[in-house]
Amino acid sequence: MCAIHQPNFFPRLSTLAKLFASDVWVVLDDVQFARRDYQHRCRLAALADVDHQQWLTLPVHLPYGRATTIRDVRVIDPGRNRRRVARLLQHYYGRSPHWPALQEPLRKVLEVLDSTDRLADISEVSTRALLDLLGWPGSLRRSSQFSVRHEKSERLADLTCAVGATTYLHGTGGAKYLNPWPFTAHGLRTELFTTPEGHPMWRAARRITAMRALTAMGPIAVADELQRHLSLNPPRR
Repeated sequence: MCAIHQPNFFPRLSTLAKLFASDVWVVLDDVQFARRDYQHRCRLAALADVDHQQWLTLPVHLPYGRATTIRDVRVIDPGRNRRRVARLLQHYYGRSPHWPALQEPLRKVLEVLDSTDRLADISEVSTRALLDLLGWPGSLRRSSQFSVRHEKSERLADLTCAVGATTYLHGTGGAKYLNPWPFTAHGLRTELFTTPEGHPMWRAARRITAMRALTAMGPIAVADELQRHLSLNPPRR
C-alpha cells in the first residue's frame, strides 16, 4: 500500500498518520509548489493551550515563478532559518519531559538546513525523521524518479503501479477529485484514510504540526495510538 503526498515541513499529525499507515511513501516532489500549503511551513501550537498557535515558515525563492515545482524551490538563507527553527521549537516544546526524545529528528533537520537550500530535501527529512521516531518500517520513493502521465488520477495510478503497490491510500481531500478508472485499469485498489477522532491528541490534527502531540504525549504513546487506530480500522492491502 502506498501513500502519495507532497513533502511537508514538520507535517500535521493527520498527514503523518496517513503515511504511517502506508508501506511506501511516494514523495510528490515534481508538482507545482503552493504557498498556501504546508510544504514550507508548519503551524506550532503551545503545549499548555492548543489554540495558541504560530506559523513557522521557511522563506523561499521560486526560480520559475508560480510554475516552479517543489523540487526546484530554494530556501532563502537556510543558515539563518536553521537558527530560527531551533529557537522556535525550543520555545514551544523545550519544557516538555519528552523534548529529549525529539532531539534526534530535530538534529537531522538542522543538519540538512546546514547542507542544502533545497526545500524538498528539508521538508522530506523533517517528515521521515518523525516517521523513524515512531518506528515506521516503510520505504520512501520520489515521484520525480518515474515517468508518468500528467493527469491527476492517472499520475497517482501510475505511481502506485511503479512502486509495486496494489493499493493507493488517500485522504478525504483526494477523494474529491479521484477518478477510479485509471486504478481499475491497472488492477489497483483505492483506500480512504480518515483522521481518527476521540483521543485528545487528534484535536486540531489537521492544522498543527505533529511535533505538538509528540512532545505532549511522547513518541511511544503516539505510536501506540496510531497502531491502535490501524488495528481497529485495518486498511486493505
